[in-house]
Amino acid sequence: MSGGTELAWFKSTYSGSQGDSCVEVAIADQAIHVRDSKDSARPHFTVSQEAWAPFVHFAAHR
Repeated sequence: MSGGTELAWFKSTYSGSQGDSCVEVAIADQAIHVRDSKDSARPHFTVSQEAWAPFVHFAAHR
């Protein structure tokens, strides 16, 4: 992300339906950004686009 571009966050389809496990993601040119929607002021983490599919697979099977 460069030039001060604002991230467009959206609720992940992998978020829980009860509102207790909400994850938001933002897709940028070089990475996928992930944050807790209940506490968006906390720092988010970033996963490269190449690592996104393995990351989701790992997280889904935890």
